[in-house]
Amino acid sequence: MTEPVDPATWLQRRTSFGSVAADYAALRPGYPADAVAFLLGDRPLRVLDLGAGTGLLTDVLVAAGHEVVAVDPSAEMLDQLRTRHPGVPALAGGAEQVPLPDASVDAVVAGQAAHWFDPGPAAAELRRVLRPGGTVGFVWNVRDERVPWVAALGSALAGEARGHEADQGVVAAFAAGLPADVATAESRVVQRVTPEQVVGGIGTRSYVATMDAAGRAAFLGGIRELLATHPDTRGREVLELPYRTDAHRLTQR
Repeated sequence: MTEPVDPATWLQRRTSFGSVAADYAALRPGYPADAVAFLLGDRPLRVLDLGAGTGLLTDVLVAAGHEVVAVDPSAEMLDQLRTRHPGVPALAGGAEQVPLPDASVDAVVAGQAAHWFDPGPAAAELRRVLRPGGTVGFVWNVRDERVPWVAALGSALAGEARGHEADQGVVAAFAAGLPADVATAESRVVQRVTPEQVVGGIGTRSYVATMDAAGRAAFLGGIRELLATHPDTRGREVLELPYRTDAHRLTQR
């Protein structure tokens, strides 16, 4: 088990995504439709996509027929989202201070974002903006390390990642703070990417985005070397990078 990241480093990582917004939009995986259906059902809702980033979860919400309002603290990430979805309102803000009126949405969802929220004040804000009976949905894509080369990649990242890619107990904290009952579902998504796109996607991780230029180049060089030499990836032009998608539906009591 890795040591927790100190608060200053955590804050730096939390606010690092603007510097990699374009690559984030191009290289991060999307979300499977069945995960969104599990979180929200099949009836069109007014949904807050909180920590919406470049709009990867917004893609699926819009395709499912939901009315979406997006909120994110990064202007650069929101610019990417507005390009993808010019018809979706995109507002600057965070989970601890949501720029929406009381009881204005049927559901709040967050893709690859809720581990950056402060559960105490954020839970209070979610209670405020949700209509009675509203739902909260958190979803994360996590590399499926049951595949050997993906496990080797995870090992190479572990020292820097320090657990900042997934849940870390935030679901339980929100379940207590709302309060809410939790249901979970697992799905899958696979990216077909070149080795260099794998390297570029790793470059959008907060722990890499906050490195200095020399450190980042050396770190990504190590990832490039791993992919060039691992027996499952050596010489391959296209890789299938599998993810497990974990969806958590929180229903207010």
